[in-house]
Amino acid sequence: MHVTLEERARVYRGCVIPLDLLYDVERDVWVRLDGELATLGMTDPAQTRAGKLVAVRFKRPGTVVERGRALATVESGKWVGPFPAPFRCELVETNEEGFARDISLANRDPYGEGWLVRVRPLAPEQLAELLTGDAAFERYRARIDALDLSCFRCAE
Repeated sequence: MHVTLEERARVYRGCVIPLDLLYDVERDVWVRLDGELATLGMTDPAQTRAGKLVAVRFKRPGTVVERGRALATVESGKWVGPFPAPFRCELVETNEEGFARDISLANRDPYGEGWLVRVRPLAPEQLAELLTGDAAFERYRARIDALDLSCFRCAE
């Protein structure tokens, strides 16, 4: 039986927070562990705050990035800023090809096709600091209220 995103997530003020991912809430980054690698992307609140993306510039695979430093630079019509590493990691793969085909991937599908990078975690103790499930949802609910945010997805 296939479980949809809506069935494995909570929604608050239009913002979707899947319960099966890890989160660095302060940096607005989600993490999906896949064996020794991790896939990372912008959360729904992050893509909403940024607005429609116009460019994403990625660091080169093989680069080691410290926690809080940029894995990519994201640019929208109203914002330019880093996509930060939630833990020390080595950049293994980027979704540069996907964003070249459709720059609005993260705006339309932030937890699926809109992933940004795949990395090899280099600091397991930093992974332990990430939130998941109800703890992540409750922290996001407070953040969404503090920002007075209502999420939306860009139309195709």
